[in-house]
Amino acid sequence: MVALLFAGSAILLFSCGHDAAPVEYHDEGLMTEYSENFVRTESENGRKAFIFKAPLVEGYAYAKEPYREFRKGVDMTTFHKDSADVVDTRLTANYAIYYENRDLWEAKGNVVVKKSNGQELYSQQLFWNAKTHRIWSNVDTKIVQEAGRGDMIVEGFESDESLKDWTFRRIKGRMLVNVEPTPVDDSDSGESAE
Repeated sequence: MVALLFAGSAILLFSCGHDAAPVEYHDEGLMTEYSENFVRTESENGRKAFIFKAPLVEGYAYAKEPYREFRKGVDMTTFHKDSADVVDTRLTANYAIYYENRDLWEAKGNVVVKKSNGQELYSQQLFWNAKTHRIWSNVDTKIVQEAGRGDMIVEGFESDESLKDWTFRRIKGRMLVNVEPTPVDDSDSGESAE
């Protein structure tokens, strides 16, 4: 019996050699970042470029696709390039997630984008690819045109991040456009006025 215990102990000791490389194990669900009342202000060339606020930030660096989650919403304000105090765009949403490897943001739930030129966007989902500088949505979105030129409801769209170059998948609602009537010249009608 003592011999068996001694033999078993010897096997265990010799099987645990020192030549084995240490094994690193990271749980993909392990939270690696946590912050409450997060505020980030970034500057470019000495002027304020944007302010990003989130009540809660949770990061998962060991996930197959590392991401940061903003479960309590986001509020981002950008400023005009020629002024540190004049707001260019403000985006708010109830939830957001950022995929680090793709540099891709997804905002969900009461997504509102308001631009200083009067243009507004309302959706339940909005994507922004920071690498390609494109934004898009696959769900119904209300777009209010700048300077009160009207509004429309679209089923999916894509645009540049400044909301100037639009592609709509399908327009579902009406679009109001202010058009000045063109004067009609009766002299071209071929009728003579005698």
